[in-house]
Amino acid sequence: MQGQLDILAVKIARCTLCPRLVAWRERVARERRRMYRDEEYWGRPVPGFGDPNARILIVGLAPAAHGANRTGRMFTGDRSGDFLYRTLHAVGLASQPTSVRRGDGLRLQDVYITATCRCAPPANKPTPEEIRNCRPWMEREIELLRRICVVVALGRIAFDDYLVLAGQRRSAFHFAHNRVHRLGPDSPALISSYHPSQQNTQTGKLTPAMFREVFEEAIRLAGQTPSAP
Repeated sequence: MQGQLDILAVKIARCTLCPRLVAWRERVARERRRMYRDEEYWGRPVPGFGDPNARILIVGLAPAAHGANRTGRMFTGDRSGDFLYRTLHAVGLASQPTSVRRGDGLRLQDVYITATCRCAPPANKPTPEEIRNCRPWMEREIELLRRICVVVALGRIAFDDYLVLAGQRRSAFHFAHNRVHRLGPDSPALISSYHPSQQNTQTGKLTPAMFREVFEEAIRLAGQTPSAP
């Protein structure tokens, strides 16, 4: 399974389907932020990351321009990632509370992280067409991650996109923080959560305790599901 995920990661990193996103991610990688001017940016689509035997799938929005677009790993190198990995470590799903760069020793246990869009979008706002273009990548990841029984969607866009991928009507489900949604007897449980963006965490809309409760619930639900053979 890991080998197939590695092959998929290479294919994702070569994607050039969305001209606007290609132009933006490459421009950011060329111009760089002053504090990272001596670093070589990834500047490509970002593959998923985590445990190939995971029961919990985390779906984010898109790489941050100077986060994953710089480091090449989901939720790595920005404040949202700092908030996420501290929480995952606190509940026993990550080997360390920080995610700085690829190769920094971080390992995830029972968790895999993906995103609605694999390229950093201008103003963090992918278009509907760009979201549709990227959806097959996550669909393929889910096919390979055969033990997934809980999905945590970070933010409304990730929530809506996963519902579409799962063949559900978005209007039939109401987004709310730490709400569990049942999509059917053979479908993973879906937990909606506020995104750990600075806008949410610095205003107190999403606190560390609130975020931890999301993953404690995900662990509880995953433990109720028999392991796949």
